[in-house]
Amino acid sequence: MSLRTLSSRPSRDVHEHGMSLVELMIALVVLAVGLLAVGRMFPTGARSQEQDQLITSANYYSQEKLESLTGRTWADPLLTDGRHPAGTATESLGSGQWTRFYVVTTLTGKLDNLKKVDVTVNYQGAGRASRSVTATTYVRR
Repeated sequence: MSLRTLSSRPSRDVHEHGMSLVELMIALVVLAVGLLAVGRMFPTGARSQEQDQLITSANYYSQEKLESLTGRTWADPLLTDGRHPAGTATESLGSGQWTRFYVVTTLTGKLDNLKKVDVTVNYQGAGRASRSVTATTYVRR
């Protein structure tokens, strides 16, 4: 036998380059399952972001009302005891997705020089039931 004859014969190890079709199919299935799992997280993230935007706006609207009432005098008509606007009416905000009202209560006893103001903002969205944010401040006589 010559050296050339031995080297021209392909050995088994030479033909085992790359992946087989079965290995390739398994890899594609694993990749597809991973991509589907990641893809399912995107709607959840978008919904969560929308909920955060709604609650941020509700907090803004409640703080806005508190700031407008804080500088008022004790006898100001906007600080009379009770619900404002009266009854079940609410103040519509933004695109109507938020509604706001506030309740003024004069404290009694040793704290009779304070009025408690609770501002409540209701909102609904992002596929959830109606929710509310309440902010409180106190006005001194």
